[in-house]
Amino acid sequence: MTPPGQILFIQGGGAGAHDEWDDKMVECLRRELGGKYEVRYPRMPEEGDPRYDRWSAAIRREIAALDDGAVVVGHSVGGAILLHALAGRPPEKRLRAIVVIAAPFVGQGGWLSEEFELTSDLGVKLPPGAQVDVFQGLRDETAPPWHAGLYAAAIPQAQVHQLPGRDHQLNNDLSEVAEAIRTSRPWPATPP
Repeated sequence: MTPPGQILFIQGGGAGAHDEWDDKMVECLRRELGGKYEVRYPRMPEEGDPRYDRWSAAIRREIAALDDGAVVVGHSVGGAILLHALAGRPPEKRLRAIVVIAAPFVGQGGWLSEEFELTSDLGVKLPPGAQVDVFQGLRDETAPPWHAGLYAAAIPQAQVHQLPGRDHQLNNDLSEVAEAIRTSRPWPATPP
C-alpha cells in the first residue's frame, strides 16, 4: 500500500486564526484530497503576533519532519513567511510543491516589514524542482489581489491562480488548491 502524500499547512496570523478561520480551509482541503494525503496543521507560535523568527523556526522544524516529496501550503502571512524561510535556507528535504494562498507580498511594491523582505529574484532562491502555485481571491480585502502580480514577477516559474468572487479565505473552498496538489509533478525516484 502506498503511504499517503504529506501536506504541511501553515496557518495565517491573527488571534483565533488556527481554530476559528484557517481550520475550515484545512478541513475543506482534507475533504477534497481524500485519504491519499495526510494534512498536517500545526499551530504557529503566538498566532496573534506573527514574528518571522518564531514562525520560521517552527516551519523549519515541521518541514524537517516531512518525507521527500511533501507539499507545503501557506496561508496569508504564513505563506509570506514560508516563502522567505524556504528562500533563505532551503530545506534538506525535496519538496514536491509550494502553494501560497492569499499571501501578501512583503517587499518592494507590496507591504513593508522590518523583519524580512521578499526579493525580486525569489524564484531562483526557492528549492529547485518544486512546483509553485499562488492562489489569490479577487475579493480579498486583506491581501490586495494585485499582490499576485508581484509574486508572478518574483517567481517566474509560479502558476498564478486568480479566483473571481473569492475572499481572503477563498470562501473556504480549496477545490482548486486540491487539484493543483493532485496534479503536481511527483519527484523522480533519483535526484536529477
